[in-house]
Amino acid sequence: MKLENKNIDELFKIADKIGNKRYHKLTAQDFENYKKFDHWRYINGDSECGITEESKNWVRDNSDWCCPICDQKYKDDNVRTIDHKLARSQYPWLSLEFKNLWVICRNCNLEKGEMHWYEYELYIFKKYPEIYPFIKSVRPVSLLRSLKE
Repeated sequence: MKLENKNIDELFKIADKIGNKRYHKLTAQDFENYKKFDHWRYINGDSECGITEESKNWVRDNSDWCCPICDQKYKDDNVRTIDHKLARSQYPWLSLEFKNLWVICRNCNLEKGEMHWYEYELYIFKKYPEIYPFIKSVRPVSLLRSLKE
């Protein structure tokens, strides 16, 4: 199945079908692993993400001085956050997948919320067409392809 040839409605249907199908397969161990990971990525109020040295290092290694979406410098009132490209509420089994993470500012993270990636792309396309090419270029293609497996 080639996702590139699908329209947005078809992509939503595929994503919802797969999300509903996979969700029931999570085990108790999956949730235990997730709780440990959530602790790793939790924002603790200082100017960096995470509460572990490892997570802070990951953020520094995977971000610049500016948010890749809004291009604003990170600052005290709009700090770096670790975001899931495919929302953990919809795809909890991808919560632990580092390819699903990126560092964006708090404001952009709040604006993105729990949108599915394609919903987010459509939102950006309508509201901020000038940054749509960038958002499309960081689409989590391998993760989206893995959903059909």
